[in-house]
Amino acid sequence: MIGGSLGSLGYSFEGKAFNVNIEPSAAYFVSDGIAVGARLIGGLTAVSGQDNEWRYGIAPTIRYFFPEGSSATGRFFAQGDVGISGSSVGSDVSLLLGAGVGYAHFVTNSVALEASLGYRYNKANISTSGSTSGLNVGLGFQIYLPGQR
Repeated sequence: MIGGSLGSLGYSFEGKAFNVNIEPSAAYFVSDGIAVGARLIGGLTAVSGQDNEWRYGIAPTIRYFFPEGSSATGRFFAQGDVGISGSSVGSDVSLLLGAGVGYAHFVTNSVALEASLGYRYNKANISTSGSTSGLNVGLGFQIYLPGQR
């Protein structure tokens, strides 16, 4: 499965910051309904009265598709990830944790449009106690490549 979130929008509770991300991803189904992969993070964070901050990172991801409530055209899923990120402000590496839920609507047998809602925690500097957290909403797509059976 390859694709990503093309319009991930978020809001930080601590810094009253707004962010926009582009997050390409790839994953491999290790069993029926469970995919393991990684996602790249690139984005912009805007805080009122401060310079804009460019963010980047990588996060290994696991996604579970729920068999309950599935139909021929869609499935609900839950996703979690743990990764590292950095920014144009400073040279520190940050711990990134995320969890979310979403819905994949299949427009063909192998292409799905997705909507998701999640929570992100970003420890601003691993050696200090600063951190941010917030909600994000994502819109994207996935292409499900054929596998071996």
